[in-house]
Amino acid sequence: MDQRRTILVADDDARSLKLLFDLLSAQGFEVRTADDGVKALAQAAHRPLDLVLLDVLMPGLNGYEVCRALRAGNGHRMLPIVLVTALDQRDERLRGLQAGADDFISKPIDPAELLARVRSLLRIKSLYDTVQEQASQLACWNAQLEQRVADQVALLERMTRLKRFLPPQLADLIVAGGADPLASHRREVTVVFLDLRGFTRFADTSAPEQVMSVLREFHVQMGGLAHAHEGTLERFTGDGIMIFFNDPVAVENPAERAVRMALQMRDAALGMGIDWKRRGFDLGLGIGIAQGDATIGAIGFEYRIDYGAIGTVTNLASRLCAEAGSGEILVEKRALESVRSLVQIDMLEPLQLRGLSRPVVAARVRGLSDSAGTR
Repeated sequence: MDQRRTILVADDDARSLKLLFDLLSAQGFEVRTADDGVKALAQAAHRPLDLVLLDVLMPGLNGYEVCRALRAGNGHRMLPIVLVTALDQRDERLRGLQAGADDFISKPIDPAELLARVRSLLRIKSLYDTVQEQASQLACWNAQLEQRVADQVALLERMTRLKRFLPPQLADLIVAGGADPLASHRREVTVVFLDLRGFTRFADTSAPEQVMSVLREFHVQMGGLAHAHEGTLERFTGDGIMIFFNDPVAVENPAERAVRMALQMRDAALGMGIDWKRRGFDLGLGIGIAQGDATIGAIGFEYRIDYGAIGTVTNLASRLCAEAGSGEILVEKRALESVRSLVQIDMLEPLQLRGLSRPVVAARVRGLSDSAGTR
């Protein structure tokens, strides 16, 4: 510690100055000297110091005046200052304390006493320096923490905005980085289409504000259920919605999730339908579900990109939805095989659906079986 400490000695007496210089240098301190008060202040202004020894009686500025000047500057308020004086009067020591001195050493100087007082004050200075360093470090950490919090808040805000335009699962993958989740890929998915029955007539005979109000209620209810079942809401098409399961994040039992969601959507639509009828709107919900392979990825161009699924499975779900009457859920054979033990169904005659070359085996889902539970 001693070798790193710098002490300024100010005394107009050359012999005292040399004595203090030799004594302190021998102990490993770096010693700087000044033979008057003005030079002492100049030294303090240009070099970092750990302790100052000031003779009281000096020409120009005396020790008290130098002490007061040092204390007036922000950089030396905690700098240990020792007054060296031949005066031993009580009022002179009181005057030194009032000027800001920390301690006194009487002339003639006792080397042992001098070193003991110097080391004591340097220990205090060392503790103060440590506290200051820790405070600075803490302030730096706090600033870094505040920046990290600000960055996280900004990220959350960006995520919130992104999730308004993309499926939440996809937004999370985009922000996380890694493999491009928008790249085209093939995956087996369960696709759900739902559509409001009677909407065209309703839109033709209602005010635009009424139409938007009904759509808002419909989208809030259906979108909330899609999110709760971890479905990927691909798009709203006016009164229609397309949702698929098992992409961009793989999920367990995608067909079961789709059917359970569809049943809850049907019940929610029946509840909304009662209110709509009171308001003079005759609307119902039809749902189609299909399972199969699809090509999934970014669809669009540089100014507008959506995340979509393309393939026979999406067409099949859409055609089943169009075939479904109000309050009906139609499920094709492949999806039905995954949930057969969980649902009560009515098998239908093979359906000849528009745009599909072969008849489609499908069933109408009435509800969950007694053994299905309420997962």
